[in-house]
Amino acid sequence: MSSSPASGVSLEGISLDSSEESELRREAMQQVLDNLSDLPNSTGAADLDLIFLRGIMESPIAHERLEETKLEAVRDNNVELVQEILQDIAHVAGSNSAAAELAGILQEPHFQSLLETHDSVASKSYETPPPSPLLDPMFNNQPVPPDAVRMVGIRKTAAEHLGVTFRVERGELVVARILHGGMIDQQGLLHVGDVIKEVNGKEVGNDPKVLQEMLKNATGSVVLKILPSYQEPPLPRQVFVKSHFDYDPASDNLIPCKEAGLKFTAGDLLQIVNQDDPNWWQACHVEGGSAGLIPSQLLEEKRKAFVKRDLEVPPTSGALCGSISGKKKKRMMYLTTKNAGEGPRLPTPWAGFPLLLPPSPDLAPNPKIILPPSTACCPVPRPVLTVFSCPEFDRHELLIYEEVARMPPFRRKTLVLIGAQGVGRRSLKNKLIMSDQARYGTTIPYTSRKPKDQERIGQVYCFVSRGEMEADIKAGRYLEHGEYEGNLYGTKIDSIHEVVESGKMCILDVNPQAVKVLRTAEFVPYVVFIEAPDYETLRAMNKAALESGVATKQLTDADLKRTVDESCRIQRGYGHYFDLSLVNDNLEWTFQQLQEALERLRAEPQWVPVSWVY
Repeated sequence: MSSSPASGVSLEGISLDSSEESELRREAMQQVLDNLSDLPNSTGAADLDLIFLRGIMESPIAHERLEETKLEAVRDNNVELVQEILQDIAHVAGSNSAAAELAGILQEPHFQSLLETHDSVASKSYETPPPSPLLDPMFNNQPVPPDAVRMVGIRKTAAEHLGVTFRVERGELVVARILHGGMIDQQGLLHVGDVIKEVNGKEVGNDPKVLQEMLKNATGSVVLKILPSYQEPPLPRQVFVKSHFDYDPASDNLIPCKEAGLKFTAGDLLQIVNQDDPNWWQACHVEGGSAGLIPSQLLEEKRKAFVKRDLEVPPTSGALCGSISGKKKKRMMYLTTKNAGEGPRLPTPWAGFPLLLPPSPDLAPNPKIILPPSTACCPVPRPVLTVFSCPEFDRHELLIYEEVARMPPFRRKTLVLIGAQGVGRRSLKNKLIMSDQARYGTTIPYTSRKPKDQERIGQVYCFVSRGEMEADIKAGRYLEHGEYEGNLYGTKIDSIHEVVESGKMCILDVNPQAVKVLRTAEFVPYVVFIEAPDYETLRAMNKAALESGVATKQLTDADLKRTVDESCRIQRGYGHYFDLSLVNDNLEWTFQQLQEALERLRAEPQWVPVSWVY
């Protein structure tokens, strides 16, 4: 017994409609599932394969697929059918108004076109339709000319920016860039390279500023006459960066359109959505908002290629804290071409000499800090150290953007506390360790001095010989080291790994220069800057500590000023490394804020340098 596609399928001479067919498929599916349950263990099939097969058979998606019915056209000759109907009702159309109305509908050109399209699809005939008899045959099958004019209509309010900039090419205004997330980008009506001919019937000329003003002042419906470029826009690449400088487009004389600029401050997280222009990138804040123009890495490097050798602060000026020099203004060229791979190239007087890093306050009670001289490098050979640092190196480090990646919550390996001497880093470290000794730990400093009476190895210091310590320093096994009263003190890198491998977060109280070594995937640090409060607050805190017996030494005015100035210098020189900054004007409050920040690391996504991930 035969059946048409509309009546179902033929199975062994029995015609089934779509509902019967679906029921039969469901029964077959259930039979397969029952057989899977009855299979013995000796079938040879892997258990994992059987579980996988059962999962597919029991999937709701699979059952939905079974219930889907394939739609087929009833017939593919509806045009002929309509002609037969018209012939049948022709003799009654004159006397019956309903028949006359039906005949009028069936003979409508739009209805006829609909039937022709339906029959073409039903018969799967997708050939090119015959040319229209109204057009000249010589124009048929000709491609659309590339200079075909197109009209684009948009609606806008007064002073609303469209998110598009223009440039002049061969005397015509061309779309230079379309800002991501702007009105034009969302509508998708314009593309980079389109030539703008008219706005609301007025010719635009060849001045981009005039066109921008024309579009800015236009309200309501705006009609653009354009010559399309037919350029396919490239797929956007997901790039996120952390900015290391402040930028305000209103004060930038180089930006092609100030209204299109994106303002940001140091530390902001930006998503780069377009890098086609070598000088101007398109970016938006990760929190949301429309995209805008920002200077590219190359452009900002060129602008900052000449840096001052010393900070120029007048001796009587109080605008900047921590003035370190009143030397005559001098500029030095910074070589940026290999900045990412090799770091800044140091001036000739420093090149080729290893440098001695000042020790952390934890290494010795009152260490003698050994630094390179400020005017010339000492020619006396020194051991090669892990941390290379000097004032010239820090001062000429050029930082613009740092590529970052968003990671789910995870535990950092180390907590690095940075701050001026006497600002309270050691107190915060001890309070944190005592609050949860199973979660936090720290390293034990190494020293070459002889142990005192009742001193045990590994309790306060690890005692080694001077020769052994010098050999390890030369081999690069120390994060930092220094010398005090003829004895070496230092923090060994292996001791950091030991704390981390024990399952604890290693808390480090180190000098700022050491952050350059620690800020890698090997240590995954969370860097917290403990900032000194203002001069008066610091003096009041010292007085309160003396009265309560917590402190025994009264700081002089020079000591207090030195702490505040040093804190400002550290923030200026190393602020780009900090994940968090806390002003320690109240130890308990600062400790509470630090604890809350560490808890957030376990619960919130984190932005980390992309080098830690890839």
